[in-house]
Amino acid sequence: MLEIKSCGAASACVPIREPEKRITMHWYFSVLSKYAVFSGRARRQEYWYFALTNLIISLMLLVIQHRVLGSQSEWLTNIYSLALLLPSLAVSVRRLHDIGRSGWWMWIMFIPVVGVLILLVFHCQDSQAGSNQYGPSPKDA
Repeated sequence: MLEIKSCGAASACVPIREPEKRITMHWYFSVLSKYAVFSGRARRQEYWYFALTNLIISLMLLVIQHRVLGSQSEWLTNIYSLALLLPSLAVSVRRLHDIGRSGWWMWIMFIPVVGVLILLVFHCQDSQAGSNQYGPSPKDA
């Protein structure tokens, strides 16, 4: 941790600790910068912060779409969903690589109900320790 000293006029210098990592839009933009990279590994943190940010933006666009543009217009959310289709697939494949599974496991989502649940369990699993066939662990980097 980085320590910064805060010195006031009436007090002695007091060390203040900054958190090592802040929750920011970093994870969202990190996934977007690797929008078509299907190789390598993605940590749980990268995947789930991207999913959470994506959900929040989608909900905001949905509210804007219904309040401002009217409920008949769906082009705003459709364009956003289409724009993020490839980055979402890429980060999902990299997440599967992180637990030691092939990206071909993404096809399991087409099995009704059960497939999506299995994929959800895979995305919630902890990373494989150390390197695997898909590269070094992103936790070590």
